[in-house]
Amino acid sequence: MMLIMKMFKLFVVATLGLWWVTVQAAPALFPVEVGGRWGFADKAGKLVVNPQFERAEVFSEKLAAVRLGKWGYADGAGNLVINPQFDHAGAFHEGLAAVTISGRGGYVGADGKYVINPQFDEVRPFVQGRAAVKLDHRWGFIDRSGERVIRPQFEEAADFSEGLAAVRLGKFFGYVDVKGGWVIQAQFERAGAFSDGLAAIREGGRWGFINPAGKQVIQPQFDVAGAFGNGLAPVKLGKNWGYVDAQGKYVINLQFDQAGPFADGLARVRLGNRWGYVDRDGKYAINPQFDGATDFYNGVARVELGSAFTGMFGGRRFGYINPDGKYVWNPNK
Repeated sequence: MMLIMKMFKLFVVATLGLWWVTVQAAPALFPVEVGGRWGFADKAGKLVVNPQFERAEVFSEKLAAVRLGKWGYADGAGNLVINPQFDHAGAFHEGLAAVTISGRGGYVGADGKYVINPQFDEVRPFVQGRAAVKLDHRWGFIDRSGERVIRPQFEEAADFSEGLAAVRLGKFFGYVDVKGGWVIQAQFERAGAFSDGLAAIREGGRWGFINPAGKQVIQPQFDVAGAFGNGLAPVKLGKNWGYVDAQGKYVINLQFDQAGPFADGLARVRLGNRWGYVDRDGKYAINPQFDGATDFYNGVARVELGSAFTGMFGGRRFGYINPDGKYVWNPNK
């Protein structure tokens, strides 16, 4: 994954990594592993699609990427809608999915037919009608017809968010609009995506926040800063993490060893070696008890018991919990 995307998500990196994908009109199912095979269960913990795949990802626009030798796509009943044929298969966004075959990236529709033939070195999902693509060591953007609306020229490029995309030209990051025009000139050491009208940027080794006009709303002062969600953003100063509001005021004091963004009213935080979840008041809604955890989405969060090391010997287990902390899918299944 490119450096810029790693920086965007630095504040939420856990043992599991980010597995949720923004989805639309997707079945309320989540992937589960039973006996080395993957299927899908619902939020009641009922197995809806029997384990039959080598791997399965979350649903997006009614389809989920699944692997049987190669990657294809299945529907909510477990039927293969797009036969396995891809080396890599991304989630559907805006009706198209980024796929890779024989080292080249392109896009397919829900019928499995190529809308944009494989031709790029790397491909990212469509967001706000644009997709970042890499060609000859440079990133640019295409529209849904495959036309290069912003020519490949950037060393790094992120997805569009709230009408702007962070890009790096030379040593510095700035922001362009969907037509490729510079809205905020390249001037930052690092730059994150806009959310809640603010974006994290780094200057002079410190992180702060700007608005879409490029004005600093929260002066650079943090060692690390994440994206806003539900009106709060995780920030790190020294060894600890806390949360600030849109004015830069601490709402949840620095106290955690790691912290992720708020999603569905809860944020995952790590204290020592255990992950739990806090509400917007900083109170534990779910006490720290997991070895890994993801953000909540669609009413569930994926959690891990057992470290990556023990997982080498069969000790790593995954489950799902609801906002009350109760298991929807028990990791011991």
